[in-house]
Amino acid sequence: MALVDRFNKHLDDIQVSLIRQFDQSISDIPGILKLTLGEPDFNTPEHVKEAAKSAIDANQSHYTGMAGLLPLRQAAADFVKSKYGLAYAPEDEILVTIGATEALSATLTAILEPGDSVLLPAPAYPGYEPIANLVGAEIVEIDTTSNQFVLTPEMLEEAIKKQGSRLKAVLLNYPANPTGVTYSREQMQALAEVLKRYEIFVVSDEVYSELNYDAEGHVSIAEFIPEQTIVINGLSKSHAMTGWRLGFIFAPRELTAQLIKSHQYLVTAASTISQFAGIDALTVGKDDTLAMKQEYLKRRDVIIEKMSALGFDIIKPNGAFYIFAKIPEGYEQDSFKFCQEFARQQAVAIIPGVAFGPYGEGYVRLSYAASMETIQEALSRLEEFMHATTSSH
Repeated sequence: MALVDRFNKHLDDIQVSLIRQFDQSISDIPGILKLTLGEPDFNTPEHVKEAAKSAIDANQSHYTGMAGLLPLRQAAADFVKSKYGLAYAPEDEILVTIGATEALSATLTAILEPGDSVLLPAPAYPGYEPIANLVGAEIVEIDTTSNQFVLTPEMLEEAIKKQGSRLKAVLLNYPANPTGVTYSREQMQALAEVLKRYEIFVVSDEVYSELNYDAEGHVSIAEFIPEQTIVINGLSKSHAMTGWRLGFIFAPRELTAQLIKSHQYLVTAASTISQFAGIDALTVGKDDTLAMKQEYLKRRDVIIEKMSALGFDIIKPNGAFYIFAKIPEGYEQDSFKFCQEFARQQAVAIIPGVAFGPYGEGYVRLSYAASMETIQEALSRLEEFMHATTSSH
């Protein structure tokens, strides 16, 4: 008997992500500089680490309840209330998860069934589709490339109508990975006006909410349609806590009562030590992101200036820490090949746009969650590569 043939058949639709494939294909290059990671290069704030150490010393090494520590849910409720004007009851409208990734898994496995479809503005983070595929649902992408990666109410309405009764959810991610695009209050309100006319879930991945460079700051769609919105967030990007694996689901109580079932059987509960650290991050460290944000802005502007001068077309990102740049005419347009050649010739790794779906082809993504020194060296090597490639064409 070939047991390998008896796995969940939906696994056949899931491949190792192109980001990982690309990373493996260039990992043998000695001393390679990487502008690939979606991970802050800052250390977790000292006061957060101290809170975790205190929890360890106090033997806080037992399970918490499935929803997480109530003081942490209270801190999360206070945080989103003061920052984004969102009102959630800590007792029964907030779940603590193992990062935003588990929050997404718990949410999508709870709401999706075989044959369902989910709309997703594209190009998009490649981590959503496999979760939907595993339960037999399908992600349907909305091409936003003609509108500078911004989803319009018209695009959304047309896509919803096309899906009909199959449509179970719309998945939004803003500020967005890979484009850095986010939405103003007016834009968000206009999208909400469309969505509220349909009985569908809105899953809103707002993990980059604190890295919003617009003057008005982050505006959550849950402000306008709280009754149908499930907000996903976490501390990985805001507090440089990727390895602590701490995320949140915010949703109305009747939705949370269902979501806790999938969350419980996936993981039981999030790490207790991380939760105690999280309380400190959201209270004492409520504004920890501000210093990081200033540094990211400087890096962003340096990259935009240099790459624009080299002929890359860049829509200025107003959130997250990514540049999504269109490869200039006259150069290799296959983004995988372009990035491989750049890595082989100059020992710099950036991510091919096709890793974010077919609508990302012809683009490259650079992460500016790297030191200014690394970024400047990488840009200098990019300039050499572009000039050498021009002369060889």
